[in-house]
Amino acid sequence: MPAPKLLLFDVDGTLILTGGAGVRAMSLAFADLFGRENGLIGVELAGRIDMAILRAALVKHGIDAKGFPRIVERFRDAYVRHLAQTLPEAEGGRVLPGVREFLTALYGRSDVRLSLATGNFRRGAEMKLTHYGLWHFFDGGAFGEEVEERADLVAVAKRRLSADGQSAVYVFGDTVHDINAARANNAIAVAIASGFTGEDILRSAAPDFLFPDLSDWRAVLTALGL
Repeated sequence: MPAPKLLLFDVDGTLILTGGAGVRAMSLAFADLFGRENGLIGVELAGRIDMAILRAALVKHGIDAKGFPRIVERFRDAYVRHLAQTLPEAEGGRVLPGVREFLTALYGRSDVRLSLATGNFRRGAEMKLTHYGLWHFFDGGAFGEEVEERADLVAVAKRRLSADGQSAVYVFGDTVHDINAARANNAIAVAIASGFTGEDILRSAAPDFLFPDLSDWRAVLTALGL
């Protein structure tokens, strides 16, 4: 029997939008630890790893990153504490079109494995996806406290979850970072233009597949051979 296909999903902009809850929680956590309000302004967020976002913010503000692993732990703890408040307060958060139907169609099948390759800290990803009723679809993955580069994130998930390295791997994401990470790992890049990166920009990165969203989820399944 062929190894199950491994489907790795980004979270924000691919599966859900949180109405800014994640960014707000990060900003509050940064203020708690370092006393800098709006500390993430000017830091690239889309498609980036939470740990890398933190490092970039430290550099931007000239804050010493000595003992960085411990700083990450403290920041993550503050972030998830704030996220518990910002998620229910945010307006405009939602599951993106077709996502629930797409996942439901694949869930429980023996020939696919639904997992995550997300820049979110693991607890943050769990909180966000639980809030929107999607967490139960996923079987582990790789998360934002493990590595700082997206390609390394996909590599960790692939090594951890691919059946003896024989699984075909699909990377679903809404940024050029996701496409490049798939390329670096000989995976199939599935770009979804449901986040904040336009279709033209995604197309210029030459993904294997590009969809405006997953609203026509049956057609997406067919196109991907799933």
